[in-house]
Amino acid sequence: MKWFKRMVCNWVREDWNQTSRDNQVAEKYAISSISKGSSGRTVDADPTLQFKIYEAIGGKVVEFSRYDRRTDRHDHCIYVISKGEDFGEKIAKIATLEALK
Repeated sequence: MKWFKRMVCNWVREDWNQTSRDNQVAEKYAISSISKGSSGRTVDADPTLQFKIYEAIGGKVVEFSRYDRRTDRHDHCIYVISKGEDFGEKIAKIATLEALK
């Protein structure tokens, strides 16, 4: 029975080592790709698109806001999603529309 335990331990150890190597490689490439960005922006910088969801009578209000560094302006758009509409589908459409602007 000891041979079976040893075999399982070896499998687990090999998998653990492989996973840690994969994570190290992924972190290396993720950091280098972020630091070499052409716009000079980092992950912790201002997000390009933010949204807030407010409860309202008869549905939800979604406010999208974005900051434009070139013009130093904040833009806000407000959308209303009624209770009868599919919330996930509408949020997806609104987010796609805002991302295209």
